[in-house]
Amino acid sequence: MAEHAEPAEPTGIQADIAANLAAVQTRIAAVAGDRRVALIAVAKTKPLSAIAEAAEAGQLDIGESYAQELQAKAAEAEHAAGPLIAVRWHFIGGLQRNKIRRLGQRVHLWHSIDRRELVTELAKRCPGAAMLVQVNATGEDTKSGCPLPDAADLVTRAMDLGLDVQGLMTIGPTPGSGSSVDSATAFGRTRELADRLGLVECSMGMSADLESAIAAGATMVRIGSDIFGPREPV
Repeated sequence: MAEHAEPAEPTGIQADIAANLAAVQTRIAAVAGDRRVALIAVAKTKPLSAIAEAAEAGQLDIGESYAQELQAKAAEAEHAAGPLIAVRWHFIGGLQRNKIRRLGQRVHLWHSIDRRELVTELAKRCPGAAMLVQVNATGEDTKSGCPLPDAADLVTRAMDLGLDVQGLMTIGPTPGSGSSVDSATAFGRTRELADRLGLVECSMGMSADLESAIAAGATMVRIGSDIFGPREPV
């Protein structure tokens, strides 16, 4: 049986989190100008120490994709000193109902609510929770998100149950997927739908396509590797 390799030493990019954040903010400002675009720093698989560095640099909105990881980090951060205790946790990953139950009130904003059963569970476990409806704007079978035509009903259902529906979330086309919808089109459709539904927020755009997303009207971008370095294997 092969021996397990020793964990690699942290790369230089983690030592430059503050500089990486500044570089991303420069990219955002180059497209957004004076328009508000919130940066969600995606820290999945990254240690709490990296999040602490980001918080020290003023980055308090942190995105996580795995319920157990967010739960563990948030629990530890609650007892931390300094700005880490003020982190706002965003859940951006795929959801099952048991994850909502596990995370309880620790999530500041749920980005990936995409079906009625999740709306019902969220309203039951976290009354009044702030959320986004995730839509599939590219039509890719492998993507999460409700179809665009179904979003209005889901938004109405969530509002009727007392949830704070702030907007929509989407993910751009996967490179090499063969999707006939490009990033600009997917993001434009999502912004148009949000406006039609009277919703303010659009969480869309990642490291590779944030400029396209902001140009289309994103109010939040979710950036991971350009801040914290390549994601660790899970």
